[in-house]
Amino acid sequence: MRLSSLACTLALGLASSIAHAAQPAPATPAPAAQVPGSEAIVSKTLANGLTLIVWPDHDIPNANYYTFYKVGSRNERPGITGLAHFFEHMMFNGTTRRKPGEFDRTMEAAGGSNNASTSNDLTIYTDWFPSSALETIFDLEGDRMAHLAFDPKVVESEREVVYSERRSSVDNDNMGTLMEQMQATAWLAHPYHIPTIGWPSDIERWKSDDLKAFFKTYYAPNNAVLVIAGDVEPAQVLQLADQYLAPLPQQAAPPAVTTVEPEQLGERRVVVERADAQSPILAYAFHSGIGAGSPQYPALELLTSILAEGDSSRLHQRLVEREQLAVAAGAFAEAGFDPGLLWVYAMLPPGGDLAKVETVLDDELARIARDGVSAAELTKARNLQLAGFWQQMATINGKAQLLGEYAVFHGDYRKAFAAPAAFEAVTAADVQALAKSILRKQNRTTGLVQPVAATAHEEATR
Repeated sequence: MRLSSLACTLALGLASSIAHAAQPAPATPAPAAQVPGSEAIVSKTLANGLTLIVWPDHDIPNANYYTFYKVGSRNERPGITGLAHFFEHMMFNGTTRRKPGEFDRTMEAAGGSNNASTSNDLTIYTDWFPSSALETIFDLEGDRMAHLAFDPKVVESEREVVYSERRSSVDNDNMGTLMEQMQATAWLAHPYHIPTIGWPSDIERWKSDDLKAFFKTYYAPNNAVLVIAGDVEPAQVLQLADQYLAPLPQQAAPPAVTTVEPEQLGERRVVVERADAQSPILAYAFHSGIGAGSPQYPALELLTSILAEGDSSRLHQRLVEREQLAVAAGAFAEAGFDPGLLWVYAMLPPGGDLAKVETVLDDELARIARDGVSAAELTKARNLQLAGFWQQMATINGKAQLLGEYAVFHGDYRKAFAAPAAFEAVTAADVQALAKSILRKQNRTTGLVQPVAATAHEEATR
């Protein structure tokens, strides 16, 4: 099954997203930067609006092909929720030139593999392959962008696959259920309240016309960014792009999402009672007011790291080690085209005391807002971010992913190379000010999973 960002989020990985999009980088090589080899990067925007970025790296005879489509659940509406995620599946299920399954078989025969993910903001398709298969990959990707098939039998088959995925990752998963209900409660106006996987009634009722209209609008070359990194020559890549992608027609720009979420004026609470829940869960979702393109985003990342990254983090030390109230605790920040949520959670042992954990967690969050962070904590968090950046730069997959994220989220892939300096510039005062602004009870949605006895649950739901 293709990986979806919803599944990753529900597994408590980093959530989906991005920041305020701008115009693509000009078609000139990137200037020399602190990352070796980055001076060889070439970027070009085709006449049909497709942005293409190439980073040659000849260390190994492999390459990556990332396609970032600027579409996610943020672009949906009631009645068609889940369509972006549905197309994550459909894009592998045949074109007017190729039968279902032929995309994978052709790629695997050439030594390649692939995957895809969907988030609130993006749908991303990734191919990994020996560089000798470059033209094959262009042929495959150009074909499915231009000629995706809408065979009714395939549509119904994938509808069932998506519904099954929803049952396993949300309906039958306590954390998945809690996060979906908290997301729908935290957002009143903005379409971030829509679950990436879609609401059940919408999954059941998508029509063929809905699919075709959505595909034409969002899977157009002018709504995509393509990044190729690895053992390739930019001239060859540009020639193949002219051959396989340039003929694809540009479409009208997708409708803009202009809704701004109103300020939250008090705590909201969600309680999920499950007879099959063995362990209680406590989670907070704070409005951060920050998108990935915000100047405050590096400070948000450092705050999140101080709270929850590693066994020496504040939440692990307080809730798991010292007071032994939880078996796991963590935090992650969403950052998309629009401001997202900062999530904080604690997983309790069977019979754990939710009220006690909430009191202790509130105290710890208040302490960081009141007293700030130490120099040692800030240094550790900064070092973790810098280590992650350089580790990503060490692989062609990491390079392609980072360039695409910055091209889409920040409007210029070259801003990726300023990330280390941005983390270095964050001060302890910056982190404390952000904690004071975000970690307020009236700014959060609180979610609880409460195990209940089966008999009591049955009586309550009659």
